[in-house]
Amino acid sequence: MKLTVIIPVFRVEDTLDRCVESVLSQNVDTMEVILVDDGSPDNCPKMCDNWAGKDPRIRVIHKPNSGLSDARNAGLDQATGDLVTFVDSDDYLAPYTYEPLMAQAEACDILEFSVDDRLQLPERCFDDVKQYWIETRAYEHTFAWNKLYRRTLFDDVRYPVGKIFEDVYTLPLLLQKAQRVVTTARGLYHYTYNSQGITATADGKGLAMLLDAHLQSQMPVDDLYYMYLVNIQMDVWERTGAPILLPVRKVRTDSLPVKKKLKAIILNTIGIKKLCILNKLLHKVKKPNRW
Repeated sequence: MKLTVIIPVFRVEDTLDRCVESVLSQNVDTMEVILVDDGSPDNCPKMCDNWAGKDPRIRVIHKPNSGLSDARNAGLDQATGDLVTFVDSDDYLAPYTYEPLMAQAEACDILEFSVDDRLQLPERCFDDVKQYWIETRAYEHTFAWNKLYRRTLFDDVRYPVGKIFEDVYTLPLLLQKAQRVVTTARGLYHYTYNSQGITATADGKGLAMLLDAHLQSQMPVDDLYYMYLVNIQMDVWERTGAPILLPVRKVRTDSLPVKKKLKAIILNTIGIKKLCILNKLLHKVKKPNRW
């Protein structure tokens, strides 16, 4: 099987070489690497062309800047692999990550692998994507870049341009088309936290997009997932004061962790609007801290 690796590139002079080197050293001959220069104003366009001149597996797309989603979509439009994956250009892969995953990916539609100490996954096979979503709490790790996808899943799916948290919008659409999802402890994606990145600096409008993405997902919502959405709704209301969109639900508290159980009891007692008000008041009297 052939693997397409799509790497969006924008203002990453300091990390681009490390990223590309980690991909090219994966010991996968049947691989194409698509570097998508998203109108980067620095030396990145030249660096991309230099890499293409060194390795025939690399192709470069130069395009006007229009954001991460559109850069990924441009790569998808040119992808020819049976499988496709993404790497953010400030991140990198552990050696020999892709090679053992390729065989596993032949037997599924989506293969998800581990991310540093941020996400350690078990060896599991899910023929029910809803079970995968709930049991692995996939809604907390919808990342595009720690997964290998059967390319045909993207035949009529693209990342939403102009949105942040675009992965949360897109993964449920792919899952609706998938028959089997596999998680594995093999391989390792090295994620580099960027305090100035889009996700880290999301404002109320951005968090509203995150909530909207989850509410559009049409994936099952258990009590733990619902409490995860409650946290997002509280943050959105605190920052924007916009009408509450999270549907009202009575939460069963017996299976929740202690900290979430207390919040769920309060939620069941006073309702989501008053919980949002209480949360905002607490933040006024102490340093913000997720409770």
